[in-house]
Amino acid sequence: MEGIETHRSIFCKSEHSPLLNVLVVKPSFMEITEVINETQKHFQDQNITTPLALEQHENFVRVLKEQNVEVEELPAEPGLPEQVFTRDIAFTLNEEIYIASMSESVRHRETGPLKKWLQDHDISYQDGLPSSIEGGDVIVNGSTVYVGVSGRTSQEAIDALQARIPSYTVVPLPLHESILHLDCVFNIVDENTAIVYPPAFTPEGLGRIATTFNLIRVTREEQFQMGPNVLSIGNKTIISLPQNKRINQELEAKGFNVIPVEFSEIIKSGGSFRCCTLPLRRK
Repeated sequence: MEGIETHRSIFCKSEHSPLLNVLVVKPSFMEITEVINETQKHFQDQNITTPLALEQHENFVRVLKEQNVEVEELPAEPGLPEQVFTRDIAFTLNEEIYIASMSESVRHRETGPLKKWLQDHDISYQDGLPSSIEGGDVIVNGSTVYVGVSGRTSQEAIDALQARIPSYTVVPLPLHESILHLDCVFNIVDENTAIVYPPAFTPEGLGRIATTFNLIRVTREEQFQMGPNVLSIGNKTIISLPQNKRINQELEAKGFNVIPVEFSEIIKSGGSFRCCTLPLRRK
């Protein structure tokens, strides 16, 4: 069997070191069946053109492979319209995968296929975090783990996570109620640089981020266009949406190589490149 075979192959301690292996799901059954975020509310009447979503996702996967990323595909299942967003259903910390506790009923069944895939590949995982916590709210920076306090992730779950990983410092970041996940408004792209949408945070939370990173600040329009939700694949290379031109130019001015990939159909459901990738292994 190709790909990952033991849990020892799992490793992730940052958002920006070279991406070696990632898990994705094709948007074969993607549609807005139940509005569960502000972006979907905007695109509810248009909904998702599935063939276009599949074409864009296939191109995204092709780009990943061209960049020497090994791509694993979890089978898409009917009745799971949000399954393309694999980042939400788990998160990788060091050598362990933690299964998320999904908040929305339309997404509860998504963790089942992931657990089966992990078991089939003899990959260990942790489960059973209380209340709700989703991978889109979890951002790893070495021994620090930032976790968004959102409608999808509770303080109770964050406290339970800290108890499980005492060697890490878990930093809760309360988010404005309109924000879906932390990675929609905050993303670390190298050791010193982060993309952020300031109005999403409390003054204390934003201050904590600003004292740690040089910030690329995005506007409301750029945030709606999923500007922060880029995917770093390592070596200062970033996959980003072509329509976020100013952000891309600022990244390039800071020495990043930006690969523009069209993802306009996918983002209608409220997620972009980071949301659609569950890293299994980074260098």
